[in-house]
Amino acid sequence: MRLRGVELIVPQAHEAAEFLETLWGLIPAGARGKTQFFRGTGAHPYILAVRAGDAPAVHAIEFSGLPVEIEELHARVRRSNAPVRTFAELDAPGGGAGLVVQGPEAQTYRFVAEPAPPPALPAERDKPVQVTHAVVNAADVPSSERFAAEVLGFKVSDRTRAMTFLRCNRAHHAIAYAHSDVSSLNHIAFEMNDLDAVMRGIGRMRDAGYEAVWGPGRHGPGNNVFGYFIAPFGGVIEYTAEVEEVPDDYRVGGPDDWKWPPGRTDRWGVSRKDTARISAAERTFRFPPGAMEINGVRLD
Repeated sequence: MRLRGVELIVPQAHEAAEFLETLWGLIPAGARGKTQFFRGTGAHPYILAVRAGDAPAVHAIEFSGLPVEIEELHARVRRSNAPVRTFAELDAPGGGAGLVVQGPEAQTYRFVAEPAPPPALPAERDKPVQVTHAVVNAADVPSSERFAAEVLGFKVSDRTRAMTFLRCNRAHHAIAYAHSDVSSLNHIAFEMNDLDAVMRGIGRMRDAGYEAVWGPGRHGPGNNVFGYFIAPFGGVIEYTAEVEEVPDDYRVGGPDDWKWPPGRTDRWGVSRKDTARISAAERTFRFPPGAMEINGVRLD
């Protein structure tokens, strides 16, 4: 199993698409109706989808896996009685059959059967490779953690006072849940080729008038380097690299394993975190309660 991408509903979809291509570095991957798709250089048909809509929202966090993995997931979901709908063919680059599952706080997860990944593109040093993780705000983190572990089949990697990190392969985390009073998208992390690519990305954004709201720095859990920005369409986006890979018997860390000196928020301590701006922006993209949707059709 692997994280494939995120689909957002964005009121200013055209402006968002222009930013994502010309400045953030994503590669156009086609359109379906009101939805524009973007990929990185990695072996994914797309990693971000932007759908035009009246209000910002998270349409889905998407994973892909082998057909047998999707079948096993479907069986666990049915046993859990969680809301689930299947689809025969996703109307998006790469297509594929799969299912949509709703989490305990209306989080929408889409899983697509992918017998063989598409080929990667030639590496470009300053373009994102893939989406390496998505962090979700949750009012009840333990409930979302249990759902991800027991129903989705993920494994807990670490817990801090702020969030819980879970993985679906050897990468330290594909998803994390942050303590909040809303169910929303905290941020999307785009993996770059290396530390230098992250630093050049921070510089490129600064040249264009976008100052980092946090970074450069290096996280504790996951050990990845980072630079966070607030996108012009409202969400928090991250350049990252060097995400730790962990073995199956990785010891789950707790809050006492991840402490920093006063005033520090990461390993390096060389940058300030603009907590006020980040906290406001990470509430922009909510998970709308109610019906799920596939290929533009509501699944009541």
